[in-house]
Amino acid sequence: MDFDARFRTQLDDLKQEGNYRFFADLERVCGRFPKVLNHGPIGPEEVTVWCSNDYLGMGQHPSVVGAMVATAERSGTGAGGTRNISGTAHHHVTLERELAELHGKEEALLFTSGYVSNWAALSTLGTRLPGAVIFSDAWNHASMIEGMRHSRARREIWAHNDPADLDRKLSAYGPDVPKIVAFESVYSMDGDIAPIREIVEVAERHGAMTYLDEVHAVGMYGPCGGGVAEALGLMDRITLIEGTLGKAFGCFGGYITGSAALCDFVRSFASGFIFTTAIPPAVAAAATASIRHLKVSEIERAKQRRQVDKLRARFDALGIPHLPNPSHIIPVMVKDPVKCRMIADTLMADWGIYVQPINYPTVPKGTERLRFTPGPLHSDGDIDHLCRALNSLWSQCALARQIA
Repeated sequence: MDFDARFRTQLDDLKQEGNYRFFADLERVCGRFPKVLNHGPIGPEEVTVWCSNDYLGMGQHPSVVGAMVATAERSGTGAGGTRNISGTAHHHVTLERELAELHGKEEALLFTSGYVSNWAALSTLGTRLPGAVIFSDAWNHASMIEGMRHSRARREIWAHNDPADLDRKLSAYGPDVPKIVAFESVYSMDGDIAPIREIVEVAERHGAMTYLDEVHAVGMYGPCGGGVAEALGLMDRITLIEGTLGKAFGCFGGYITGSAALCDFVRSFASGFIFTTAIPPAVAAAATASIRHLKVSEIERAKQRRQVDKLRARFDALGIPHLPNPSHIIPVMVKDPVKCRMIADTLMADWGIYVQPINYPTVPKGTERLRFTPGPLHSDGDIDHLCRALNSLWSQCALARQIA
């Protein structure tokens, strides 16, 4: 059997649909971000990145880079294995304490990524709590969905950001049924923010535990960067807060925080923790430095908000259609996979602007978009250049303008 032929057939289908993904060959250089070196065949030697999840540029911050370099020189590069065997380092313990304090919880537990922390925690909770039912927001991330599926627990889907529908779904189950309400704070594709207070109040009325994914919010919101729940003063009412070190903190890894019993429970039963090599001590040290900096510094968040507001205002003035939301994410709607890919390619080749098209299966067909994430290191000149490029391409592609 010619397996490669079967692979190529399905890849060709993706390309014809406009949903095939091309990866650029880029090199970040400390001190130059969001400018990066382009080693690919298309576009100038230096391009500006507009779609990074390093939202605050902390991956370039001298204290974060310095902590990683110093720890690598002292401790080496790897963790040495899973934490159950040989991989627990003092830097892991220090980081977990920092994360627990950030979210006002007793304990924290590190994972190799935010995807793994969601998958491992939700699958463990659903598997190890007999008869549990997981109530999932309809727009939850793939990592959460995979964790729920793996648990084989019963799953109820409630309408996106709709506490009333959640209440109806929860009301169908008695008080003896373990209930887990799983949702996100900031949804990364539309940039909308959950009504966390209302969701928590509904969950509390039904005796359900709450599982909040704050991956796109940690570092970004709240006086210490604890996320939307911190900004709203709700962290103490949420059972489990999950986050990542790979976005606003500019490093790598994922985590959960909660009670000591909850974290120990997941640590003891989650295969995604038990059988995975721990993150390197140098990465843990860098993440700790980033969290400590953002706990006391408002500079990065303030600059980032200013640039977001400027870009939104420029898009409004030009009629570039973007989804209104209260977050740092600006989705520009194209609604056609081929045109979305073409605009992204042209921005790269002719304008030195790197932004990835977002298409199916990340978003539903017909809602294709470009997702812009302005950061504190984007200059006003960068914004001007991007707006000139998009204004030109919108006319060339005969795309509809948004009337203010």
